[in-house]
Amino acid sequence: MDNGWDVYILECSDGSFYTGITRDIVKRLAAHKAGKGSKYVASRLPFQLVYKEEAKSKSAALKR
Repeated sequence: MDNGWDVYILECSDGSFYTGITRDIVKRLAAHKAGKGSKYVASRLPFQLVYKEEAKSKSAALKR
């Protein structure tokens, strides 16, 4: 189990982008797909993961 943070970018169905951070990307993407990850993404389903990178800390992820 990786205890680091991931920064990710989703491209929504309307062509807009959503950026987030998480400790568990699989669980977070499942929440987005179920319409429970964020109101922004839920109103623009479906989406595609277009970018992901690892960060060493929450602070580093938020700054990125």
